[in-house]
Parts: sequence; C-alpha cells; structure tokens
Amino acid sequence: MLDLCEEPDVDLVPIVAHLRSGGLVAYPTETVYGIGGVCSIEASMRVRELKGREEAKPLIALVPNRESVGELEWTPEAVELAETFWPGSLTLILRDPDGLFPDSVRDSDRRTVAVRESPHILVSHLVQKLGEPLTSTSLNRSGEPAITTGAEARDFLVRLDAKDIWLIDGGSLPPSPASTIVDCTTVPPSVLRDGAIPAERLRRLIEEADGSVE
Repeated sequence: MLDLCEEPDVDLVPIVAHLRSGGLVAYPTETVYGIGGVCSIEASMRVRELKGREEAKPLIALVPNRESVGELEWTPEAVELAETFWPGSLTLILRDPDGLFPDSVRDSDRRTVAVRESPHILVSHLVQKLGEPLTSTSLNRSGEPAITTGAEARDFLVRLDAKDIWLIDGGSLPPSPASTIVDCTTVPPSVLRDGAIPAERLRRLIEEADGSVE
C-alpha cells in the first residue's frame, strides 16, 4: 500500500499512471472514503472482490463532466438535473445502449449505469487528469460501516494486506449524507435514494423540465 499524504497537494501524475496500468486507489470524496479504478472489467472485478460485493450490484462511475459520457442516453430531465446540480452529490442512472461501460460496472440486465460528477476538489482533479470515468464505491466490506477518516482507511487496507492499492489520505471528512440517486430511465424520473440533495427540490426541477409546471 502506498500512502499519499495529504490532499490537495498530491502529485496526480503517478496516481493517474497507476490507475491506467490497472491499479486501484482509495480516496476521499464529498461523502466517505471510496475505492476505484478505471472502468475496465479487471479493475472493477478487483474492487468487487475486495468489498465482497455481489456481481449483480452495479458500481458508480465518477465522470469528468456530462460531455465525457455523451454516448449515454441523456433525457431532457437528466440534462437539466446535471446542469443544475453537477458537480454535486447527485448520482444519475442512465441507459447505456452502446456499451460504453462494461457489464462489471453497469447493470447488465437493464443496460444502465450510475454516474456522478463529484464536487470534491481532489477527486474532481483526479478524474479530469485521468480523462475518463473512475469507478467509485465506499471503501469497506459490504454491510460494514463507511470509512470517514484517513486513519480508518489506512487500517482497513492494512487488514486486507492490499499492497497494490494506493491511499490518498484526506484526513477526517465532515459528516455528510450519501449522494441522492435518481433513475432517469423512468418517466418521470424516480428518486431511488434520498441524500444530500432534497428529493422535493429534484421533483420540482423534473416537473419544470418536462413542462408539467407552468
């Protein structure tokens, strides 16, 4: 395990090289510590193995911006939500008809993927420098409490003996709700998880986007 302290003064060049070579990175986000790699089958399966995550459960992909995943099926409501709340704690579920993401990242049965543009300065810079989506899931075993400090993240990786995973230590993260999740493949879009952005605010914007509010 390579421990990189402290963000935001981390040199991202070696981290990007590590990710592009198939490596994984543990990092702070706007909510909890996450772990991820590039959106390849190999890297995403390694993440699932470490978490003990069932294969049927999709991962989230952090993206540089909406334009970088323009091949996804962007409904008018999804565009409005992204333009209003990104970067932010809002995860959008979109159809991926052309297979931009591998099945190890997306929901292969529904052909959908969950994407977010993170507002965390470190993750935002990292994804921009990487130039492609970064998988994101909480740094813990499935069912265990989320990790919110660099010390906890370091201890977790030591217990796993995960010498191939680099840690960006962002210290202690302030308490924060999880990201709000909106499924934009339904008509109208549906809020699957209440989180940092109130569902009522989202519903109002969705109604305005589809013309149901004058």
